[in-house]
Amino acid sequence: MKVCITSKGTTLDSPAEERFGRAPYFIFVDTDTGSVEAVQNPFADGAGGVGPRAAQLLTSHGAGAMVSGQVGGNAREALLTAGIAMYTYGDGGTVADALEKFRNDALTRTG
Repeated sequence: MKVCITSKGTTLDSPAEERFGRAPYFIFVDTDTGSVEAVQNPFADGAGGVGPRAAQLLTSHGAGAMVSGQVGGNAREALLTAGIAMYTYGDGGTVADALEKFRNDALTRTG
């Protein structure tokens, strides 16, 4: 499965980002193969409606799950419609920490 973790940077050692639609980067990790891809969020500085557009980006990259701190209402609906499971991570750690907690079922599923 591909999981997307919101991030402030481009590596697993980057701090996890608490905001979904405004996250500077999305880190996609294939939990089956271990491959990692960092994608810059082109909507992070948008004027409005960035959540649903960011959700579409996750869909186009084949994400089955997403880990972030906060997800707005419109983004939440778009993610639910796309069938992307949502998990909350707000521990202030790294992307690697969020990924480890995801793999160990230590995150709260919110959608």
